Amino acid sequence: MSLAQRIAWLLIAVIVTAAALASWIVPASYDRQFRDEIQAPPSKAHPLGTDELGRDRLSRLLHGTQVSLLLAPAAAFLATLLAALAGTLAGWRGGWLDHALESVCDLTMSLPWMFLLLTVRAALPLDVAPMTSVAITFFLLGALGWAGPARVVRAGARALRDSDYMLMARAQGYRGWRLPVWHLLPGLRPVLTAQFWTSVPLFILAEANLSLLGLGVVEPMPSWGGLLKEMESLPAIGRNPWILAPAVVLLMTLASLYVLMGAKEEEA
Repeated sequence: MSLAQRIAWLLIAVIVTAAALASWIVPASYDRQFRDEIQAPPSKAHPLGTDELGRDRLSRLLHGTQVSLLLAPAAAFLATLLAALAGTLAGWRGGWLDHALESVCDLTMSLPWMFLLLTVRAALPLDVAPMTSVAITFFLLGALGWAGPARVVRAGARALRDSDYMLMARAQGYRGWRLPVWHLLPGLRPVLTAQFWTSVPLFILAEANLSLLGLGVVEPMPSWGGLLKEMESLPAIGRNPWILAPAVVLLMTLASLYVLMGAKEEEA
């Protein structure tokens, strides 16, 4: 393992551990308001200060990291699951089903993905409960992010459909749904794993963009995108440089994931 990979694993471990221990590290809830300490600078009680509503920035950062790091893998799992179902079925069956999936994937991928997310999210109710907004964001990312992985899975299924071990399975009497489920899908496991890990950083950025625009996770629940809104004012950054902490954590997480993904591709 290279030095860059060790550093990447260490950063991911530190970020995930800090997020998991958020309530222990900062006892104050992410939505508690300290009304006598509005926009307070960093102190022993508030290591990253407080925001314009008097809420502890470190508490909101750690709980926002929980939301974003749980949301992105969940959405990636949903997208990979949909891609596995659609891609395997199309690649296995072929014919009109294969052509139909190819057309749907081409149409979906021809549209700007972020524009598609914004359009669908804006069409849904905006005044929703925080947990409902998390569920909506998770579902949108997963439901709209399946097309690219589905094409890769479809190509893998077509390549394996007539492979030697599939012919051997047919010769042994396997028929119907048992062939794709018990023999084809296990052969696609490396493809599905790669698509999952490729989707995670993409969904982290997509969630951050949606929340930054006010169409993702809603207040008072924090997420990386919502926390980045404070950086819209350059003078505010100059006066309070500690508000850059969410951007730093986001960049470290994405950089670490890309380093680890690159290492996996080299191994493959």
